[in-house]
Amino acid sequence: MLAVLGFVSLASFMLVVIKKWATALVAVVVIPIVVLLISGRGADLPEMVAAGIETVSPTAILLLFAVLYFGVMMDARLFDPVSRAIIRLSGGDPVKICVGTAVLALLVALDGDGTTSYMIICSAFLPIYRQLGINPLVIATISTMALGTISGTTPWGGAATRAISVLGIDATDYFVHMLPAMLLMCAAIIGLAYLLGRNARKNITPERIAEVRADIGSGGHQRSEDGTVMTKATWRTWANAAATVTLLVLLVFGVADLLVLFMLGFILVLVLNHPRPSDQGEVIRAHAANAVPVVILVLGAGVFTGILTETGMTTAMANALISLIPDGAEGLLPAAAAVIGIPLSFFMANDAYFFGIVPVLAESAAQHSIPPEEMARAAVIGQMAHSIGPASAPLWVLLGLVRSSLGDFQRFAFLWVMTASLLYVVFAVLTGAISLSF
Repeated sequence: MLAVLGFVSLASFMLVVIKKWATALVAVVVIPIVVLLISGRGADLPEMVAAGIETVSPTAILLLFAVLYFGVMMDARLFDPVSRAIIRLSGGDPVKICVGTAVLALLVALDGDGTTSYMIICSAFLPIYRQLGINPLVIATISTMALGTISGTTPWGGAATRAISVLGIDATDYFVHMLPAMLLMCAAIIGLAYLLGRNARKNITPERIAEVRADIGSGGHQRSEDGTVMTKATWRTWANAAATVTLLVLLVFGVADLLVLFMLGFILVLVLNHPRPSDQGEVIRAHAANAVPVVILVLGAGVFTGILTETGMTTAMANALISLIPDGAEGLLPAAAAVIGIPLSFFMANDAYFFGIVPVLAESAAQHSIPPEEMARAAVIGQMAHSIGPASAPLWVLLGLVRSSLGDFQRFAFLWVMTASLLYVVFAVLTGAISLSF
């Protein structure tokens, strides 16, 4: 009976979210409460909700300060000097421009927000793409792979945040073991960008490249796509860069919890870039619009997981699924979840996938002593596929920027993104982020 109620909860949630009958926040809170009342345990609702929210609250706070931190960095135009240097070093060579696009895309994706990342990349590089005649779908493909890797993997990105919160795991433990695979994937994206650049260069005449090189040498391309002048590096730029690098180094070495690091880091860069208290308040209010909705959603996920866990529904569903696994194949669960997650992520909204599918897979794996951290790492690998799927909201912004239809983009990007996604699975296995045993 518990397993049936659990599957009904998941199916109802996914249906409501996919059909857009309600927002993910409303669905993730209301549906489990309704199911709990049907089960006859409505009197236990307060305790279950409190237990669930207590589990996800550290992740919610981490996400809040991470979004605020990178929001301040974007306001400070931290990556403008990098963009300008990449364009200058490219010398008009399409290969170097595509590789530079990948480098900058991977950096700005640290913000975790897809719309912001796409706007920064396109504003910096679309003018030179158009002048050279490079297909703008190249920049779209590189950007989606970068966002899917960085924003999809980092604990403050939307996908990993959902996985961490719904499974109740430690963000540092999840990320430190995933970092080597993520770095290898970053290198692979740069390699794929090189190949895309090689393909683009075949259709561009040497005369055209020389013309663009001369334009760059004369000081061209100092403006972004929207006409904004790219800012030059100041002492604050270097201080922001040093703060960000230090933060990431401390994160890797596990000096303190991510929550503490981002809280202190945000306060540091807020005071550094906005010394006046009145300005600090305006900055917080401006970026709260990006942070608060996701934080609320994470807290709502605590209601969902709290009820399903405390009632025993998750365990019952996992036991039902375990009965379907052939003997001796249990050690393949993390890798299988990663591979299956690629098409699921492509078609499904992240809310439906991470709140509906991932907890059941994790509970099934737990029955065979596979830690939930591994299943969380496996779950996020499909985010590159998600970034080109119709359920990815930022993708529609990107398509508008490059002036392309979804069909044309998917035909161009599909094989590149699927290849990259499978490479990510391989890297995760090789680095031990997810285990593989027979």
